[in-house]
Amino acid sequence: MPATPAHETEPRVVLSARGLRREFAGFVAVNNVDLDVHHGKIHALIGPNGAGKTTVFNLLTKFLPPTNGRIELLGRDITYTSPAKVARLGLVRSFQISAIFPYLTVLDNVRVALQRPNGLGVQFWRSLSALDRLTPRAEELLETVGLENARDSLAGDLSYGRKRVLEIATTLALDPKVLLLDEPMAGMGQEDVGTVSNIIRSVARDRAVLMVEHNLTVVADLCDWITVLQRGEILAAGDYATVSSDERVKIAYMGTEHE
Repeated sequence: MPATPAHETEPRVVLSARGLRREFAGFVAVNNVDLDVHHGKIHALIGPNGAGKTTVFNLLTKFLPPTNGRIELLGRDITYTSPAKVARLGLVRSFQISAIFPYLTVLDNVRVALQRPNGLGVQFWRSLSALDRLTPRAEELLETVGLENARDSLAGDLSYGRKRVLEIATTLALDPKVLLLDEPMAGMGQEDVGTVSNIIRSVARDRAVLMVEHNLTVVADLCDWITVLQRGEILAAGDYATVSSDERVKIAYMGTEHE
């Protein structure tokens, strides 16, 4: 039997960028960045402070327009597409600061997030009871992230780590094809880090995940591919063994973390 061609067994690229560049009044924050994010894989973007990681996220999600370069999502050019349309196409991000409704219950936070993909996104005059048909899916998402027992708690009463978990549930409500997580472990205790790592590993089975993360232990354990940025440019890329053995990376990033 003939061997299966390599291109048929490799995960497909769902988000790609070529030659990304962003200037701010003559300062080059991101320069000639190429990325390929694959379905079913977890891709980390790491680097020292000021390396351009968040700027790359803002470019990919269209919160910033690139000075130069091209971005494709699922084979479609989204370089000049609006952030809202990009989100509807399946590219969804979280932020460093948790974005939840603290005075709604955990369940209602997820039901609100489910409104847009279910055609209720602009019907603000309707009561919360109109969201009842969204409850079964909301409960499924809470079970996915381990918050089913907190469904009736006020979101604002959750611990910091569980608030970040709830935020992951609300982003999953949008059924993303590519999920971008901006420092999902920031400020968490070790127990919460383990919980969130397991959730990310689980949700990445049927979508791509691109994350900015400073916790190198998490990166080593969780990520399939790592891109290292320095001063807005790609310094190295590969699996953890490859990038962690690169002398340039040790000097520019990992050395500063472990001195």
